[in-house]
Amino acid sequence: MINWLISIFSSRTFGATRSSKWSTVRKAHLEKHPTCAVCDKKSSLLNPLQVHHCQPFHKFPELELESSNLITLCPDHHLFIGHLMSFKSWNENVKADADYWNREIKSRP
Repeated sequence: MINWLISIFSSRTFGATRSSKWSTVRKAHLEKHPTCAVCDKKSSLLNPLQVHHCQPFHKFPELELESSNLITLCPDHHLFIGHLMSFKSWNENVKADADYWNREIKSRP
C-alpha cells in the first residue's frame, strides 16, 4: 500500500509528457495481460497492477505506446524487477528476469 501511495504523489516521468493515447494503450495492455508477469497476482483495489515500460519512455519516447515495450507488474515487482529497487533506474532485462522468477515461483517446493 505504501508503494501505491508513493506512486500517487511522485512523478516517475522525469519531465516527459505522456501521450494522449497512453490511457487507452495501458487499458488494452492490462486487458490482454491481467496478471503480474512475475508472481501472477491480479489487480486489487489497494494493489493495482502497473504497466512498466521496458525501455523508459522519458529516454525512448518513440517506444511509449509500443506493446512490445510493455510488461505488467504488481507494485512490489515494478520496483524490484522493473527498476532494480530505484525508480531512477531501469532493468534492461526486465522481461527475461520476470520470466525467470515466474518459473522459479511456479516450481518451488
